[in-house]
Amino acid sequence: SGIGNGATALSAISIGKKDTSSFHSLAKNAIFLSIILGIIIPIITPFFLPFLFNLAGAEGDVLSIGLEYTTMILYGSVFFILNFVFNGLLNSQGDSKPFRNYLIIGFFLNLILDPLFIFGWFGLPELGATGIALATVFVQFMGTVYLGYKVYKSTLFDKDTFKKTRLSLTTNKDILKQGIPSSLNSATIAIGVFIINYFVLQYGGSETIAAYGASMRIEQMALLPTIGISVAVLSIVGQNFGSNNIERIIEARKKGIKYGVIIMLIGTVIIVPFAPLFIKIFDTNPDVVAAGTLYLRIEAIAFTTYIFLNINVSVLQGIKKPGFAVWIGLYRQLLPFALFYFLGTTLGLGIYGVWWGIVIINWSAVVISTIYTKKQLEIVRLECKQKRE
Repeated sequence: SGIGNGATALSAISIGKKDTSSFHSLAKNAIFLSIILGIIIPIITPFFLPFLFNLAGAEGDVLSIGLEYTTMILYGSVFFILNFVFNGLLNSQGDSKPFRNYLIIGFFLNLILDPLFIFGWFGLPELGATGIALATVFVQFMGTVYLGYKVYKSTLFDKDTFKKTRLSLTTNKDILKQGIPSSLNSATIAIGVFIINYFVLQYGGSETIAAYGASMRIEQMALLPTIGISVAVLSIVGQNFGSNNIERIIEARKKGIKYGVIIMLIGTVIIVPFAPLFIKIFDTNPDVVAAGTLYLRIEAIAFTTYIFLNINVSVLQGIKKPGFAVWIGLYRQLLPFALFYFLGTTLGLGIYGVWWGIVIINWSAVVISTIYTKKQLEIVRLECKQKRE
């Protein structure tokens, strides 16, 4: 994901500069990095995967099935990474439709392939959980072929220029400089889930854990538009940063936030009254439904924060200031240690302390990220003015 974001930002900047040679160099080096990582991840998987499952409290059949599934998924890492890169190269050109098409087709392919591999239909071996993962990896492989072809046929791509470009240590460093902060930001989110689960288990028990898991799925569905808008903003900001058009960068940020907030408010209006019905899709246990409803109705106050945070991070990536994503990620995921304990234990709020803690952390992160982003945009404004003069 990080390398894909790096490819999007840097490619968009190259397009804004009308530097097609740089665009092709980024493409070749990003593909190279993807293949290298796709080789490394399966090799190191056995060394870290059991530890992570044990850390999450998995044991017995849960541990066994989890390891089977995740090991196969990570063996297919190269296809996941290449898909992020190819999508990034397309997004930088303003073409998001191929990835949409792939996701839709992939969804239906999974519906067919999952039971085929799980139960061993038509003489195939019965693979169980490994079959689900294998189906996903196969769909990712098909996506790599399709998205790679769309990049090859895209307006900016020229095979002769691509062949002439060389692998460059400098270009690889640039991609990693953009990509690593984004990757670390994603990693902090994953760490944050561990932290939240820990406190939820302390204050709420297994039913609340189940409720949180179901609620997260609903929340992620509601947040999908914020991801699309932030990717669009990243592409537009990158192109205009490359062409020194600061006014368009500011306009893209404002409109992205405006449209995102409207969409999230609509989502909030839908989710809050119908929260129990949504939870029942995943679990009909009355205790789980009650706990999930409570979480969603409190978390709804923070729904719009994700659009501010995602777009601010995208703007900073587009102006080649990606490092802030790591710090705001650490702030959002490490502060809970103190805040959840203070609210949940010191003030005696229990699970309410966790849910309200998430709201407080997110809104404070919005304030911090907005102040920082506006400050960096002012710096870019002065730099653009100097370049014009």
